[in-house]
Amino acid sequence: MSDIQPSVAHPGFWEKMVTVNSGETLAEISDNQPVMLVFLRFFGCSFCREAISDISQRRKLLESKGFRVVFVHMAPEQETAEKFFKKYKLFPVDHISDPEKTYYRAFGLVRGTPQQIFGLMNWIRGFQASVLEGHGNNNPSEELGDGFQMPGVFLLHKGAIRNQFIHRNPYDRPDYEEICQI
Repeated sequence: MSDIQPSVAHPGFWEKMVTVNSGETLAEISDNQPVMLVFLRFFGCSFCREAISDISQRRKLLESKGFRVVFVHMAPEQETAEKFFKKYKLFPVDHISDPEKTYYRAFGLVRGTPQQIFGLMNWIRGFQASVLEGHGNNNPSEELGDGFQMPGVFLLHKGAIRNQFIHRNPYDRPDYEEICQI
């Protein structure tokens, strides 16, 4: 697949990327190995909890193939994010706090429309994820993130986007292994 460029407003985006909680920059990490960069909506979202669970179940497989998982979230406090990652046995894990949504915009991720956020399928899948799968949910708050923000998954390597999955609906469930086929 050909490289896909993010919609960034300035050159040098990769070099100026914020550091992850480990202290490394995203550019440093992606120079060394492929990165699956997972943008979450908000930690109260049942679909985001489902995504964290899905990745937790596949983490060893992804890492055995040389991939490193990095999450992007809007929670301003590291402890808030780590609470959710621990709940899904996905700790320690690399993550970036982006409460200003700078990186969401840089990667072309937009806020959802009322139809996307409140459509019938959203309610049906929300019931499945929160009740039947047991992920629960919380209302959006500044502490947890923006409930209208759309998520996405990007495969980065050597300063380029190699593959991506941009959600059309919050309830879309990416095939993480397929995204990592480069």
